[in-house]
Amino acid sequence: MKRLLSLSKMLLATAAMTALVTSAVHAQGGINLSWSDCGAAGTLQQNFACNTNNANPPHIMVGSAIAPDSIPAMVAMAAVLDLQTNQAALTPWWNFDGTGCRATPTSSMTGSFDFSGGPFTCNDIWGGVASGGLNYQSGYGMPNRGRIRLVCAVAAPLAVDNVTENYYFKVSFNNLKTTGTGACAGCTDGACIVFNSLELDQNPGLGNTTITNPLLHNYVLWQAGGGSIAGGCPQAVPTHNTTWGSVKSLYR
Repeated sequence: MKRLLSLSKMLLATAAMTALVTSAVHAQGGINLSWSDCGAAGTLQQNFACNTNNANPPHIMVGSAIAPDSIPAMVAMAAVLDLQTNQAALTPWWNFDGTGCRATPTSSMTGSFDFSGGPFTCNDIWGGVASGGLNYQSGYGMPNRGRIRLVCAVAAPLAVDNVTENYYFKVSFNNLKTTGTGACAGCTDGACIVFNSLELDQNPGLGNTTITNPLLHNYVLWQAGGGSIAGGCPQAVPTHNTTWGSVKSLYR
């Protein structure tokens, strides 16, 4: 009987500690990056045999977050992600800028803020009314890195609480130019992609919120990228915060 009581007390203490840790995480908020869905509903690792150019289904990274404090009137978002491949120079398959192997007009990377078609695990804060864009810069900081910037805005302010995990963006990569004539080398190379910062803005004078700490994990791996990159993932990819003003200027 004493053993049962002792075990019961231990379980209650563990449950209480878990609740405190969970409350603490929610209190400070955080950002998540996963493949296919938000946070724990998605996956950390994405593997691909690199044997087809079929664009569907694409590989989709989902960025989500819990705000550290309530935001009564959010009107805009700016997100910064950095990627690094396990080669000395950026793998051509991951080069999407104007001179890159997978650049426009047949760009293999797109950004979206529309979750009306799913997934539905987390909350769709935008409700299909956000508009914005995506920018990519190869060789950012080091020859084997690239930076992804996303911005979007809404016409009417949105209320954001500090307990709900919201969807904020999707970044999709298709398989074009993976194999055959004109293929871009390096699809099988490992990559680490880190969601460095999320800025949630209100109208001027009302204050902005920047979130940099992970909620579950703020990074994803491609082809076991973490183990093949010197320094590991996400430590190998440093944080470089970018303000909303400098990101927004890219789309003027």
